[in-house]
Amino acid sequence: MHQMYSAGPGADGEDAGRRRFLAIATGAATAAGLGALAGCAKGDGGHDGSPGTASASAAPGGKPSPAGAQGLDVKAENARPGHADWPVDKAGPARAIEGFADRVSVLPGESFGLHVSTTAPRFTVSAYRMGWYGGARARLVWRSEALPGVRQPEHTVDAGTRMVRTRWTRTATVTTTDWPEGSYLLRLEAQGGEGRRFVPITVRSAATAGRTVVVNAVATWQAYNRWGGYGSYDGPSGGFASRSLAVSFDRPYEYDDGAGLFLVYEAPLIALAERLGIPLAYTTTTDVAREKRLLDGAAAVLSLGHDEYWSPDQRAHFTAARDAGTNIAILGANCCYRRIRLEPSDLGPDRTLVCYKSSYEQDPGFKRGHPATVDFRSAPGADPESSLLGVIYDGYPVDAPYVVTNPGHWLFEGTGTRAGDRFEHLVGVEYDKVNTGFPTPRPIEILAHSPVVCEGRPSHQDTAYYTVASGAGVFATGTMRWVEALDATGDGRSGRNHGLDARSGALTTRVTENLLRVFAAGPAGRTHPAQDNVNAVYGGSESVSR
Repeated sequence: MHQMYSAGPGADGEDAGRRRFLAIATGAATAAGLGALAGCAKGDGGHDGSPGTASASAAPGGKPSPAGAQGLDVKAENARPGHADWPVDKAGPARAIEGFADRVSVLPGESFGLHVSTTAPRFTVSAYRMGWYGGARARLVWRSEALPGVRQPEHTVDAGTRMVRTRWTRTATVTTTDWPEGSYLLRLEAQGGEGRRFVPITVRSAATAGRTVVVNAVATWQAYNRWGGYGSYDGPSGGFASRSLAVSFDRPYEYDDGAGLFLVYEAPLIALAERLGIPLAYTTTTDVAREKRLLDGAAAVLSLGHDEYWSPDQRAHFTAARDAGTNIAILGANCCYRRIRLEPSDLGPDRTLVCYKSSYEQDPGFKRGHPATVDFRSAPGADPESSLLGVIYDGYPVDAPYVVTNPGHWLFEGTGTRAGDRFEHLVGVEYDKVNTGFPTPRPIEILAHSPVVCEGRPSHQDTAYYTVASGAGVFATGTMRWVEALDATGDGRSGRNHGLDARSGALTTRVTENLLRVFAAGPAGRTHPAQDNVNAVYGGSESVSR
């Protein structure tokens, strides 16, 4: 069986081209998504009716606020006025200003360091909490005074792993007093408007019991980050052989706005979930990996649009949550595909992502007995992702219609869809399917079964839902464009790189609303058990390994 799992879509020879393909799609979609937020909305940013101006220099190590311990009141938070002027619409010259936080997440009230490099003499930092806010999508919760700018030293590249290192000094310390839990973008702005960039950070929840957990996929953001010329897919030559074998969180994100993959693959879902007002908690993939009991008692946990790189601990904690009755939603494709290891950097724990892929035998950690950082389905230690997801990654690149198979399913309630309805361009750029040649939980129900042709190979994309003995339900969209499609309007403002239209936006929005409401209510399998239909969909032969 190891041979079955030893190779598959996204194999090493394809990685460099795959990364470039996704980067082009992401960049276009980001620009399109920002264009959709043009307009003006005014209102309070701080508690006193203003954004609040305070020094970015503050004592580190602040304690979590009482609000953080009690949990976020999503409805009350989103009733506050938003600020529609948050986007980085004019990034300015390269290297004009950029930076990173020395922690991917903090508890409310804790501090973190900002490491900023700029050619400007002074700059400011504005902290925007991302949510719904009546459609503005963000609220300004804090703004710094003008801070002195400095041009930080050039990065270096580790000779053994080709990992980019910055070793920048800390520019400012930010304390998150009175910042509600959530996903944040810090906007760095050079004096005189010479440049703007984002720095993402999560104000995480201390507990998740009874709530739906939004998990920011920070490991995948970093793997695709090519700042300094190197990422997990290629180096300056563009070839796979020159890729980084380890990448560091101690650097900015390459994409023009500095937000990594957040705005395309995560922000639209967060806006929708907060608009619904369901109880939410926030965390990151790093936190789930580190804290064994973080998901205890959670109603549901959400993996968003592109969540490819997982540590074994993260996967074990997701699986344990499912087996304890927590629902899981996989709102993308190619999820839980790469097995990684997290190691410390000079700035703290879990700030180095190690993924040797096919070169795992060169990994000093593997030689010391750590699991090989190869694809989960590959030897040694093959453990295909389908045992958790229900579906398994089948390939890229594709661009195909999404075809509804099971319109009577509760997830399609209110969509008005009929069997065979097609939604153009909704399947892509990567896709998953039900493939019983790999470990597949049963009963599993296929809701959409879309023909695709991937590099000349006919196949299918599947959206699927399964339930387990604990009562948990697990849903997987099977397409990477699902979250992105939530913003599709058909008016040219968003999704224009794929041609996603208003029908796709309406479909994905209603299905996601149905999903989030049912999953927030507790173990979905107790009220909505899956009805296995694999034989019917695949004509009695079921899906087999290719």
